[in-house]
Amino acid sequence: MTLLPAPPAGGHTLPLAHGLALYGDRPALVTADGMVSYSELSRLVADTARRLGTGRRLVLLPGANTVGALVVHLAALSAGHPVLLVPGDHPEAVESLTAAYDPDIVVHPGTGEWRIEERRPGSVHTFHPDLALLLSTSGSTGSPKLVRLSYENLQANAESIATYLKIRDTDRAATTLPMHYCYGLSVVHSHLLRGAGLVLTELSVADACFWELFRISRGTALAGVPYTFDLLDRVGFAEMDLPHLRYITQAGGRLAPERVARYAELGQRRGWDLFVMYGQTEATARMAYLPPELAGEHPGSIGVPIPGGSFSLEPVEEAPVEEAPGHGVGELVYSGPNVMLGYADTPEDLALGRTVVTLRTGDLARRTEQGLFEIVGRRSRFLKILGMRIDPQQVEAMLERHGLSAFCAGDDERLVLAVVSKPGWDERRIRRRVVDECGLPTRAVAVHLLPDLPRLASGKPDYQAVRALDQMARADQLLVDDADDDDLCALYARILDRTDVTPESTFVGLGGDSLSYVEMSLHLEQRLGRLPASWHTTPIRDLRIPASKPPSRIRALETSVALRAVAIVCIVASHVRLFEIRGGAHLLLAVAGFNFARFLLTSAERRERVRRTGRSIARIALPCVAWTAFAILIGAEYDLSNLLLLHNALFPQDMGPGLHLWFVEALVYILLTVLALLAVPAVDRAERRFPYGLPLALVALGLLTRYELVGLPDRSQITDAVTVFWLFALGWAAAKARTTPHRLLVTLAALTTVPGFFPGEPRREAFVLIGFALLVWFPTLPSRHRINQAAGLLAASSLSIYLTHWQIYPILDDVSEPLSLATAILFGIGYAKATGHLTRKLPQLPRLATLRPGFPGSRRMPS
Repeated sequence: MTLLPAPPAGGHTLPLAHGLALYGDRPALVTADGMVSYSELSRLVADTARRLGTGRRLVLLPGANTVGALVVHLAALSAGHPVLLVPGDHPEAVESLTAAYDPDIVVHPGTGEWRIEERRPGSVHTFHPDLALLLSTSGSTGSPKLVRLSYENLQANAESIATYLKIRDTDRAATTLPMHYCYGLSVVHSHLLRGAGLVLTELSVADACFWELFRISRGTALAGVPYTFDLLDRVGFAEMDLPHLRYITQAGGRLAPERVARYAELGQRRGWDLFVMYGQTEATARMAYLPPELAGEHPGSIGVPIPGGSFSLEPVEEAPVEEAPGHGVGELVYSGPNVMLGYADTPEDLALGRTVVTLRTGDLARRTEQGLFEIVGRRSRFLKILGMRIDPQQVEAMLERHGLSAFCAGDDERLVLAVVSKPGWDERRIRRRVVDECGLPTRAVAVHLLPDLPRLASGKPDYQAVRALDQMARADQLLVDDADDDDLCALYARILDRTDVTPESTFVGLGGDSLSYVEMSLHLEQRLGRLPASWHTTPIRDLRIPASKPPSRIRALETSVALRAVAIVCIVASHVRLFEIRGGAHLLLAVAGFNFARFLLTSAERRERVRRTGRSIARIALPCVAWTAFAILIGAEYDLSNLLLLHNALFPQDMGPGLHLWFVEALVYILLTVLALLAVPAVDRAERRFPYGLPLALVALGLLTRYELVGLPDRSQITDAVTVFWLFALGWAAAKARTTPHRLLVTLAALTTVPGFFPGEPRREAFVLIGFALLVWFPTLPSRHRINQAAGLLAASSLSIYLTHWQIYPILDDVSEPLSLATAILFGIGYAKATGHLTRKLPQLPRLATLRPGFPGSRRMPS
């Protein structure tokens, strides 16, 4: 057992930080890099505690959900050093609080072990023996006003939470909230207290990698503020398969009762509990919780006091008039061992003992007949927006320092400002100033410029009028948004042939593929003016139709769409002998891999991925088989091997007409292989955990056949699926390259492996390399609307053009090469329209969703 250093004289320590070694080799922390056991965590904490020294010193720690930050936090608490926990993602707050409190030790983030800066040998401060932790109140991240918490506060609140959540040593909770936030910290403390594990991550629940880590770690618990639940709705949480999830907790602001009821019902169906909770930093974290079995029936309630705590209601004059008579509305006052010692405004206050016995929450509440408490309003002007507590008076004072006269009000969703117009200050600049000061997201701040501020007859501020300004603006916007949503939903339903489209739907979530992507993007560009870069994963409700069209005629054309359009024209033109540009098929194998990763490798469950991949293969193969059968009937030099897509497998050396469909065969074989791989749970997990690393590994595997290191006798080097697979994998890796080093690496891989693949054809290799580089480095290309329409039509019809042109262009080949080219392309477009219409008229066919890449070919030889 690791022994921690003896605590310094004159101070207490935190028991839960001392008892880590008792849980031995049980997993304490699970990260993307591996697992840390309790015994290992205890050793790390003991080593760091020794580095902090024996005399009590003030330790300033930037909070982060990393092993380094957690180790320093526990080490300081176990050794009796008061911790000033500040937001690790807010450098201004770190600088401000360092200047205000002059800490003895400042901890600096690092990739591994965090650097400890000792600013002096001892301490210049005097500490009360009970002082353990200093936290900013929510929304005041840079303010010198701090909450003073004792060791008893931290231990008692962790015990209470662990008790009512029934935390077990087999539980594993994900760190979905920042450690410097009292709610996030309470998740850490309560689980460590019971010997449970933490899935330690800074990933957002909107990130697919978060869910992969959560599943691999067998996560059992999630915590969220109201905005977290917005994200859960967006990522399709209700459909996720999370077999080990035991409970979800919610706090940090009011969650709408209808959403509480919906998530409670979802939990009952899926086998997990929803705990709605209520708390404040001044109460360490939690004061009340709503038992899960009551959430469906009483979704507007905060529940009952936590174990060891109690509530009372004190009458107040400002209780709502309609509620006051006989309803017992009053200010909610909390008592319990987790009530803070008091506030600190200066370093001298660190020596103070308890100055607060009970906590006046500032919330107006009532007690129901069932003994549950409900919040009905606020006594003070403090607001709690997205879990952050905002003082409107401080915002008004801040704007006044900039020469702006303003009244500030708001609700649980956003801050509303009425500001007197002043030259040089528009709504955007004012909003940016408030956002930077308060730490709120831009969408949560509304600014209204007025000639004069609204006032009551008495001359006092009319804050009701300020709120009314925003309510009217939101009502007007809601009418526009609803109309926009209905219009766009109808568009999605028509193009994707879906009847279940809602404003929360996304293109990818509805099974959109690379061909419907082209058609959809063209229609959306007409309506929106400009497309967001990630529109295909953005909910419809967040795609807004502008009040007026943008003045610029410049548009953006998806690079993958442009490559498919250019390739199909080059392919047919080369066959017609109008000009010769070869390499299209091989470039479009990379485009196919790119689109596969983009449209199929989403956060959907493994079985859904496999199902969509299977449908994707069918959507490629069936049109090919249908046209091939027709071509055989009219005398084309195809045979049964072509009809069954087996020609290249059975006759790899054949260079005759039977080779025309090699690309389709190769792509089908590649997708079948990928489908088989993704059907394996271990491979599916590996892809989610290493979305960039896995395709790179497949590139390396594919290079074994590209360089003939694995013997494959009697195979064609440039048309066989096993020898061109590496190009598909390169495109897959390109789609998952999120950083400049990633893009450089995948580009370097292409630059070193494409040369030599087409012996004696440097122009062909250059065509493939240039196209691939554009795909990697330029998501879009500047264009015009008409060009976008033409490119989209060509790309969307590329499969049909490729399949039919072999039989169409020879009809006019001897008459006019340009006319032959135009006829083949127009026939292919018409065939695509006809087959698309027919598909929508056949309800018995399964909805075929996801990938449909461009289908190129070559000039009577593989291109």
